[in-house]
Amino acid sequence: MEKNRTSQTNNRTGDNSGGRSLGRLILQLHRLERRPQTFGSAGPLTPSEIHTIEAIGTEGGILMSELAGRLEITKGAVTQLIVRLEAKDLVARSPHPEDSRGTLISLTGKGKDAHAAHEEVHRAFYNQLQEQLTEQEIEVFDTCIEKLITFLKK
Repeated sequence: MEKNRTSQTNNRTGDNSGGRSLGRLILQLHRLERRPQTFGSAGPLTPSEIHTIEAIGTEGGILMSELAGRLEITKGAVTQLIVRLEAKDLVARSPHPEDSRGTLISLTGKGKDAHAAHEEVHRAFYNQLQEQLTEQEIEVFDTCIEKLITFLKK
C-alpha cells in the first residue's frame, strides 16, 4: 500500500524534484558536518567534538561506554574524541563513585560554555524556521524529519 502511494505521488508530480531536493539537503548537511565552528570560548570545534559535548552536557556526567552508545560510535572513537576535548580543556575524567572500573566524563566550565552556545545555535535555527513556516508546516516538517531519520538508520 505504501509503495502505491509513493508511486502515485511521483507520477502526479511527473519528476524527481523531491529526490533532487533531498540530495541537495544531504550535500549541504555533509558540508556543514566537515566545517569546524566556534561555540562560546571553546575555539573551533569539529561537528564530532560539539556533538560529543552535547551528549555529555545533556547527561551532566556519563560513562565512556554510555557515550559510545549514545553517539553510535565505537569506544575507541569516543576515547580519541575525549583525548582531543581534554586537550582543549572542555571535558574532564573522574572515577565513577560506585564502580571503580568506570570513568565518568563531564564538562569543564569551558565545556559548559560551548554546550550552552551550541544549544543557542539550535534555538536560533528553530526560531528562524518558525518565522518562515506556519505551525502546520512545522508539524509536517518535524514528522518528515523523524521519518527520514528512521529511514536512514535502516
